[in-house]
Amino acid sequence: MDKPQEEQAVKKKIGQLQNQQKILLNRKRSEERRERTHRLIGRGAILEAVFPAVVEMEGEEVKAFLIALSRLPGAAELAEKTQNARDEG
Repeated sequence: MDKPQEEQAVKKKIGQLQNQQKILLNRKRSEERRERTHRLIGRGAILEAVFPAVVEMEGEEVKAFLIALSRLPGAAELAEKTQNARDEG
């Protein structure tokens, strides 16, 4: 194989590898998006099960409700305790 053909073969291989990289990155992003969507749906279902009133609320109302809950006495300590238990276990 002469030099120009060899260079062309190398460039073709580089292009193929770059395309494979793009495909793999897209697959990874899709999987991360799917996992996030699954997590959000699950947590939303838990929120609605524990607080049925949020079903009728708009997004900003739910946000305000959760912020108000987070400001209740003991809420920060409970969240920290839960985080610490998750980190240890």
